[in-house]
Amino acid sequence: MKISFNAPAVLIYTLIACLVQLLNDYVIADFTRDYFTNWGTFNFNSVLDYFRLFSHAIGHGGWEHLVGNFSFILLIGPILEEKYGTRNLAIMMFLTALVTGILNNILSDVGLAGASGIVFMMILLGSLVNLRKGTLPLTFILIVLLYLGKEITGIFRDDNISQFAHILGGLLGMVFGFMFSGKKVPVQVTK
Repeated sequence: MKISFNAPAVLIYTLIACLVQLLNDYVIADFTRDYFTNWGTFNFNSVLDYFRLFSHAIGHGGWEHLVGNFSFILLIGPILEEKYGTRNLAIMMFLTALVTGILNNILSDVGLAGASGIVFMMILLGSLVNLRKGTLPLTFILIVLLYLGKEITGIFRDDNISQFAHILGGLLGMVFGFMFSGKKVPVQVTK
């Protein structure tokens, strides 16, 4: 029995996030803060600010934060990658990070770091995997009520958690799920 690299987009993303956390903890002080946090401000002349629009989804506030996010990503991501393809899932993850970063700059002035928006995108997208024309899965409705309902009520807490990113990620997951419903997505064969 050999180990397979079964979900390239998910595994590469996980490895990059772990590498950034290792560098932050043991090699370059404040690496995550300086390069992988979106601060809610934007300088159009700064290349680094353009990078931070999506790189915030790689940096985390510590190992507990990273493990919490990537437990979900490693659980749900391979199923989604098999269903939608590596390229499509990578694009969805990138767009979720980018849109979250842009809207964080427009609507907020707080720092944003972590993969939570992508986690919520995957949770909602995963609940739509079996979407059929003319039907709405009950699991999708329950996920929306439970996950997004919890985040909406959490907006009023002062807990340093970006419910905004969670909600936006979930909404993007719904958009992607409905966009791909009923479409044949090329199946990726791993060797």
